Amino acid sequence: MSAGPVGVGIIGAGVISTQYLENLTVFPDVEVRFIADLDLERAAAQAAAFGVPASGTVDELLADDGIEIVVNLTIPRVHVEVALQVLRAGKHVWSEKPFALERESGRGLLEAAHAAGLRVATAPDTFLGAGIQSSRRLVESGAIGTPLTALTLMQSPGPESWHPNPDFLFQEGAGPLFDIGPYYITALVQFFGPVKRVSAVTSKAKENRTIGSGPRAGETFEVTVPTHVAALLEFESGQTAQSVYSFDSKLKRTQFEIAGVDGTLTVPDPNTFDGDLIVQGDEPEPHTVPATGSTFSRGTGVVELARAIRAGVPERASGELAFHVLDVMQSTIEAGTSGRPVDVESSVSVVPPLPEDWDPSERTL
Repeated sequence: MSAGPVGVGIIGAGVISTQYLENLTVFPDVEVRFIADLDLERAAAQAAAFGVPASGTVDELLADDGIEIVVNLTIPRVHVEVALQVLRAGKHVWSEKPFALERESGRGLLEAAHAAGLRVATAPDTFLGAGIQSSRRLVESGAIGTPLTALTLMQSPGPESWHPNPDFLFQEGAGPLFDIGPYYITALVQFFGPVKRVSAVTSKAKENRTIGSGPRAGETFEVTVPTHVAALLEFESGQTAQSVYSFDSKLKRTQFEIAGVDGTLTVPDPNTFDGDLIVQGDEPEPHTVPATGSTFSRGTGVVELARAIRAGVPERASGELAFHVLDVMQSTIEAGTSGRPVDVESSVSVVPPLPEDWDPSERTL
């Protein structure tokens, strides 16, 4: 077994790479060795900005024997294609969400990884942060009694008012469910385990939307996916969750509640890594419980993956978890289209919470 930091390469030097590099270049258990991009100048600029020793093409990155994990930050429609290329080079993959755009290619990616003895972990890793991990420890301590149901809300008027190129967020592979849903569903699975059945209603407020800012302001584009999704999730455990994901609300709101026999927990926004916990019991007023644990952001999951590889244990943000979340989202759309409940065929095992003192900035390898 290797010792010392795990070598990391990054494919994709776009905007999101900055958030990853800010963390990965200071975490001592990983060493960023190479940045690749179709735009070689952009890759070189990111490498220079963050002190990464090399940049260039994907083929050059994959030829580096010192790289064990490749962070796939390409556009969603090529996530699977790039991940398969990485697996063929004998390296593990960490991908930004989504894991895949549909079940068939996602299943094929999992099978390829298993056949190669490699891992295909996937964002979101927000659930590894202090907010969700503290919430999970609190629920498992019995503080709200046996948890029974959850309520999650994500409502907004949509990103076209501020995003300069919002078209893709209203097309296949996106919309409020596929864009924001992974954060909420991933967190729900941490609390309740795998989903077994979904019922849903979906709708679309407008056939076209108008870009509100940037050089394309005033341009209209077609909306091809539901922009409001209301779902009822039934878990294998017998627990349930009601969820709304909407780009059709002028009222911006996020909510994540878990109701137990003895109390209700308001969980921090699962699209963040931190936030206070609010517990309502029999007393008149709720009380706040500060979150404890890591508050580092993107890249946390890469470190957790690296440590899991070296220890020979399952990583928490696994490909199996990401595929199950994808399956739940596709089942939700199918339920909304058909008007009938849809059984979720996949399942996943949920690993225990992180220790309270788990720290990605600590040197352990």
